[in-house]
Amino acid sequence: MADVVCVSFSSEQTRAIAGALGAALRGGDVVVLSGDLGAGKTKFVQGAADALGVRAHVTSPSFVLVREYVGVARIVHVDVYRLSSLQELIDLGYEELFAPDAITLIEWGDAVDELLPDARFDVDIRAESEDERRITIRARDEALRARLAGVPFERWAVPV
Repeated sequence: MADVVCVSFSSEQTRAIAGALGAALRGGDVVVLSGDLGAGKTKFVQGAADALGVRAHVTSPSFVLVREYVGVARIVHVDVYRLSSLQELIDLGYEELFAPDAITLIEWGDAVDELLPDARFDVDIRAESEDERRITIRARDEALRARLAGVPFERWAVPV
């Protein structure tokens, strides 16, 4: 399966798209979010967290780097936007972010790509206009591609 490309016209739709993916996530999965500033990366994480049973209000960890939540699995929400070097993430013990019991979602993760697992989901969110977002989801592993193929994105998917 190739990339999945969805179009969202509201933050609610972005959250719903994320919820569809979130329902397919399990312990050990990593989701790397990239895209425009203010495009909806945190909204995407909120939607995935909702689908994963998180009842707490999910907020951006921009100033604290990492926030953890409890749902059907441990949810680790990371934002590396403010890091000035890869070494900062290494010094924080980044390997612990990828525990087999955790689902890890990393905003701005493309900035630390070389430290991330190869098997992961990449989500790129681009603002096409004030209200429209183009969300591209890629599974970077055969088993993850098979799982992605089973996610019901039909309502939002556009031809690639």
